[in-house]
Amino acid sequence: MGIDVQFRPMIIHDIDEVVQVEQASFTAPWSRESFYNELMYNRYAKYIVMVHNGRIIGYGGMWLVIDEAHVTNVAVLPQFRGQKLGEALMRRLMDMARQHGAVTMTLEVRVSNHVAQSLYRKLGFRNGGIRKRYYPDNFEDALVMWVKLR
Repeated sequence: MGIDVQFRPMIIHDIDEVVQVEQASFTAPWSRESFYNELMYNRYAKYIVMVHNGRIIGYGGMWLVIDEAHVTNVAVLPQFRGQKLGEALMRRLMDMARQHGAVTMTLEVRVSNHVAQSLYRKLGFRNGGIRKRYYPDNFEDALVMWVKLR
């Protein structure tokens, strides 16, 4: 990583900045209400933010259920990509999942998102299957990927 970043748990006051990252990153972004509900009502949800110079430039989240972690979102502002920050976020999520007792981690990624797939493979993820017409904006398939954490 070429720039100095800090990681911390996401809090309610972070939602507006996180939504900006979300909207800059995805064609079918989550709403402010979705993040609010995750933080307030989903006891399985764990979210972190990545901060640079007091500004949220990325975030990641997952659901921890029994011994499995399911990555919900990982995003970095476009102007900060290409600096291994997405990898740092994923490694932080993987460490958190291990600390909470997870044995495996899974995620979905667009079949067209070869950059993300390459990162996930670098981190040990393997293809697990296809979810047909998974993404609501264009009905693109999702590749399901898995990694053993222990």
